[in-house]
Amino acid sequence: MDKKTTSRDGTPLAYQSSGAGPAVILVSGAMSTGATVAPLAGHLADRFTVVPYDRRGRGHSGDTAPYSVDREVEDLGALIEAVGGQASLFGVSSGGALALHAAASGLPVRRVAVYETPYAVDEDGVRRWAEYTERLNGALAQQRRGDAVELFLRLTGMAEEMIQGARQAPMWAGMEGVAPSLAYDAAVLGDGRVPGSLLASVTVPVLAVAGGASPAWMRQAARTVAEAAPEGTYRALEGQTHMVDPVALAPVLAEFFAE
Repeated sequence: MDKKTTSRDGTPLAYQSSGAGPAVILVSGAMSTGATVAPLAGHLADRFTVVPYDRRGRGHSGDTAPYSVDREVEDLGALIEAVGGQASLFGVSSGGALALHAAASGLPVRRVAVYETPYAVDEDGVRRWAEYTERLNGALAQQRRGDAVELFLRLTGMAEEMIQGARQAPMWAGMEGVAPSLAYDAAVLGDGRVPGSLLASVTVPVLAVAGGASPAWMRQAARTVAEAAPEGTYRALEGQTHMVDPVALAPVLAEFFAE
């Protein structure tokens, strides 16, 4: 991330910008930085100014306590101002929830696309989400960052032997470094349910995308997001999972953002 801007509360934000045309800001999900979504930028830069960034508490961006979702929305406001005063947003996973919050806030957002924002679609999912957030906040309050990362990896369905193997890998220290930001992703997802009232207030077009090979609940969550937004559209990408291939995703986003 070779550029910097500053959010309203003084937090420095690191970002990159490539290409030319209308601005599209890429919002990463949990346990990730702008580098995670940067490969997608290369497939959109022929038509757009594409802006991956490090969310607060990650990568080369700073952090300022106390955290609130409003502060992360202000971060996007600062980025939008830095790249010309108007932008579309693409958020992957929990980053999609942040993008939707930003669109509902009244920021100068043209369009919003989200990929598999992991909202719960039944009461069992809501219960599991509540258990996760309670245990996560407890681990972070006690500075047990490794345990917090483990909780997240279990939530994603990673096998126990893989989690224990990851603990021994060189990447683990970096994962523990961004563990506090797991609470930020939990905050933007709220109680885990699709935020119907928030989506009803989004006045710009919303595209909710899911992978055709992802679990059925992921596709249902995306459909529910599209149905709750006044100008919502749902798309499924055949053969794709939560780890979506930028080559498959980019044409869908380019068509949507160019409209």
